[in-house]
This record gives sequence, structure tokens and C-alpha cells, in this order.
Amino acid sequence: MPDQPTSAVQDYLKAIHRLGGAENVVLPNRIAEELGVKAPSVTGMLKRLADAGWIEYTSGEGAKLSPAGLSEALRVIRRHRLVELFLTQVLKLDWSEVDAEAEALEHAISPRLEQAMADYLGEPPEDPHGHLIPSRTGELKSRNLQQLSKCRAGETVIIREAQDDSPDRLRRWRSQGLTPGARVHILTYQELDDLFEVEVDGKLIRLGSEGLAGLRGELVTADSAS
Repeated sequence: MPDQPTSAVQDYLKAIHRLGGAENVVLPNRIAEELGVKAPSVTGMLKRLADAGWIEYTSGEGAKLSPAGLSEALRVIRRHRLVELFLTQVLKLDWSEVDAEAEALEHAISPRLEQAMADYLGEPPEDPHGHLIPSRTGELKSRNLQQLSKCRAGETVIIREAQDDSPDRLRRWRSQGLTPGARVHILTYQELDDLFEVEVDGKLIRLGSEGLAGLRGELVTADSAS
């Protein structure tokens, strides 16, 4: 088992997981973009992660999480999402504020405090933005979701996840009713102008694909609607 990871190591493991590194090899330049760092520093860090046993890395190809790296990534993701939910449900912070706070706290809380929060919240399945929370034993379910910006006229989607890295966008989605659980009817899409007309809770909203980018949901079929 590798040594206890630093905060920087945990951030890299989370980023690799977010980019699909649990199953696939992730290119270093994608990791650099995800973390907002320069490519040469990523290359050096990936070599250190590989030497420590957190990832499988081949120069010129990319990185994939090792079993130990995957376990640690899921552990940090669980803490992050539990903290987000605790901050919104218990401390009543807005969902646009909690990602940055959880980013700092995820590295500091103990396993005991993590489980105390999980017990208090009732082992919740999702965080405030709809992202699934890994279980206590490190299991993370998968689900097939579609980007709302890829939907077209006549389709109905139930929002399940909202990307949480932009507070301004989260506040706007909240004001528009574009939150997890909302049923969105795609009324029209004007490709030339890149303009959607959607109905949410009886309200008509007009916005471009960029305004929907980061929202993912489940298509409502005739079977599921009945």
C-alpha cells in the first residue's frame, strides 16, 4: 500500500478519476487542463505517482489509476460530496458556495468525522448537485446521463446532475429552476442561432447551448412517462 497521500496527490487522483482514469488511460495534457497547471509539472508528478503505486503510467501515453489510486480517489470524492451536502443541509449554505469549501475540508477531516457526517445525513446517495456519493466501502454506481445541450425539440429530460465549478452558473440555474429533479421540456431548438426554448415548471426559458452546458439528465421515454 502506498504512503499516506498529500493533498496534491489526492487532487491528482481525483482529476484522473474525473477524466475517466478508473478504466481508461488519460493523457497528461488533459490532466494539466483539468488542474490548471503546466504540462511539464504534470509529467513529473505522474512519474512520482507511478513510483508510489497510485497510478499506472507510460511516458508518451498517459495515466490510469491503480487499485490503490482508485480506492483513494473514491475516498476523497466521498468526503468532498458529504461535506457539500452537510454544508447545504445543516449549515444552509447555498449550493453555489460549497464546492470551494469542500475542496479545502476534504483533505482535513478524519475518517471518524466523515462517517459521523454520513450517519447524520443517513448515508445519502447524492450531493447537492446530484452527483453520486461513493459508499462507505468505496462503491460508486454508474448511470447513463445525457447532456441537456445535446437534446433537441420534442424531448423531455429530468435533470440529475449540475456541474459545480461555476458559482455564477449555479446561481443562475437555481433562479431558472434548472436543478436536479426538474423536468425540462425541450420545445424548440434553432440551430442557426443556437437558441433553445425550454419549459421548466410551467416557465418558458430561452438560452443557448452554453447556458445548458454542465447539466446532465435522463431522457423521459413513453414507458417511463406512463
